[in-house]
Amino acid sequence: MDFTHDLKIPKARIAVLIGEKGEVKKRLEAETSCSISIDSKEGDVSIQGSDSLKLYTLKEIITAIARGFNPEIAERLLKQDYALEVINVHDFIPNPNHAERIKGRVIGEKGRSRETIERLTRTSLSVYGKTISIIGEVETISLARKAVEALLSGSTHAAVYRWLEKAAKDFFKPM
Repeated sequence: MDFTHDLKIPKARIAVLIGEKGEVKKRLEAETSCSISIDSKEGDVSIQGSDSLKLYTLKEIITAIARGFNPEIAERLLKQDYALEVINVHDFIPNPNHAERIKGRVIGEKGRSRETIERLTRTSLSVYGKTISIIGEVETISLARKAVEALLSGSTHAAVYRWLEKAAKDFFKPM
């Protein structure tokens, strides 16, 4: 029995999903034993496979690519203990005109805020469109999410970093 799933991705991300000479698409199909059909004019992607878990994983990888991750980072989702978390920025702001400013808080000056969160939580962040997405190990993704949500909610960078450093130290301490 084959399972199918349809997704819509931004047209600007289709070339990334396909890759040079189709290598990303081919690699994903080989890794997941699923087929990918892409309508590049509309941004419609249809995936099909007989293994529902592999199909779900492929859906998550395509979603990650659509949310701004490069394929190499998105493919970490093939590992059993990795997950994707997508945060809608508009859930944290009453006025849509503030979206750029609030996303800028997460990115930080010269990307330092994002890099700090990534380093302390061992995750990867992508700020794209109306979302901030996180890829990481299931256990650490919640730390990154709490840090991002705190910044989106207006907490100071210093307070978030202090909390994150303590939480990461407790979390990653040697056994």
